[in-house]
Amino acid sequence: MSTAADELSTTFAALADPTRRAILTRLAAGEATVGQLAEPFALTQQAISKHLKVLERAGLISRSRSAQARPCRIEPARFDVAADWIGRHRQVWHERYDRLDAHLAALPADRRDSTPEQKS
Repeated sequence: MSTAADELSTTFAALADPTRRAILTRLAAGEATVGQLAEPFALTQQAISKHLKVLERAGLISRSRSAQARPCRIEPARFDVAADWIGRHRQVWHERYDRLDAHLAALPADRRDSTPEQKS
């Protein structure tokens, strides 16, 4: 498996958890510390820290050092990679549906309007 595929798998695995998605939604509004991120959850700071490590390994967030605090920030570039992958696959399926629509439109009306059971 290529490195890009591994990174994509790590990204989607990190996004699979609703708590991590909620953390990312919060970070989209701006930097936050572990304590600030833990506030809306019924989780310990230690549990939030574990989620943050998963997000950090996936490249979705980064942490910096500011005195004693380690604020987290979202890293949009990794989202772009996932969105590009989804976009490519969406385009393929749109093209397939368009070809199916064109094929169905090209069928004679009597074949389009009848089901296999009706032809027997």
